Amino acid sequence: MRDNITRSLGKAILDASASFKVVLLTGPRQVGKTTLLQEVQKKSRSYVTLDDLGMRLAAQQDPASFLDRLELPVLIDEVQYAPNLFPYIKMTVDKAKQPGLFWLTGSQQFDMMKNVTESLAGRVAILHLQGISLAEEQGRPDSAPFLPDVALLKNRQKTAQSLTLPEAYHTIWRGSYPDMVTQQNDKNWERFYDSYVATYIQRDVREYLNINDTASFHKFMQIAAARTGQLINYADMARDIGISEVTVKAWLNVLHASGIVYLLQPYFNNRAKRLIKTPRLYFMDTGLCAFLTGWLNPEVLERGAMAGAMLETWVVSEVIKSYLHHGRTPRVYFYRDKQKREVDLLIEENGTLYPIEIKKTASIQNAGFKGFDMLESLKTPIGHGGMMCFVNALVPLSEDVDAIPVGYL
Repeated sequence: MRDNITRSLGKAILDASASFKVVLLTGPRQVGKTTLLQEVQKKSRSYVTLDDLGMRLAAQQDPASFLDRLELPVLIDEVQYAPNLFPYIKMTVDKAKQPGLFWLTGSQQFDMMKNVTESLAGRVAILHLQGISLAEEQGRPDSAPFLPDVALLKNRQKTAQSLTLPEAYHTIWRGSYPDMVTQQNDKNWERFYDSYVATYIQRDVREYLNINDTASFHKFMQIAAARTGQLINYADMARDIGISEVTVKAWLNVLHASGIVYLLQPYFNNRAKRLIKTPRLYFMDTGLCAFLTGWLNPEVLERGAMAGAMLETWVVSEVIKSYLHHGRTPRVYFYRDKQKREVDLLIEENGTLYPIEIKKTASIQNAGFKGFDMLESLKTPIGHGGMMCFVNALVPLSEDVDAIPVGYL
């Protein structure tokens, strides 16, 4: 695998930096935030990291003097450790009146985002980075955000590489963290994720939530991973872990705020009040999810009980990344009504809903696909739909729906 993977978000960072005084790049640890910012900068920029304890204490204890000593423009890494910097950054940029003076990274947490929005309103562009997307890995970082639109799909025919079932499940199992994607083999897979979970719990979550019982939080992460792709049932999770529902909600919100999981909301409007209101849980990195649930190689994962849920998780996370990595907010939902009729994913674009179903099959005859007629009750424009599966090329299923190779993500 190539080391020089171009990230899609680079252009959006430069555009934001030309218009805003501050750029904040958030995302989980080790997705390449600092590396990306250092690669795309057009002029030299000084660098400090608040992972360094001395720097952190200086920023916390005397933020005004800390900023005075910095050479602008500057990149400040892991800025969530010193949220009291934000008012002083505001004063500095208001005085200087130049765009792009501060680039910040943060492993997103509630307090940081609250301080950012209060102190830097109108001055900061907030962008979100996740692990390496399939489009980035295949060398097509300029691919548009995914939509099962006919024109986009025809363009994907020219640029995307198809994935076989074993190739897809290797990608799913391996995950999307840059350290894993750029490795030539998988021998460090278990060590990487074991260290990642330990570091994440020790450095971020334990510190933020003041958790003394890290064993319970580790068990919570495993139980959450086993439920990827499912409707969230707080009571069930609380019972399985032996903690309160309130604690489950708090811990899930922290995973969500840190970019580890995504809570996919159901689509409903005022004309469809009988739709389900509970969100679905998806891990944003399927490698982390596979590690937490004990699938130690891709072949066992592909044949195992979670094969369908992991494929769905991967497709949903890839669609979300395709929007985030172009500096856009993903408008994605799922559909489920009281009759338990479901659509895995709805992408809203310009007032139109584009439906997607996800199937682990290479045979459209055996897919059991019944179409998207249930969406007519929404009284909302429905665009071209897709069934993501393991076909080798686009196959029309009807006038309004195509079977789409998963490699087109």
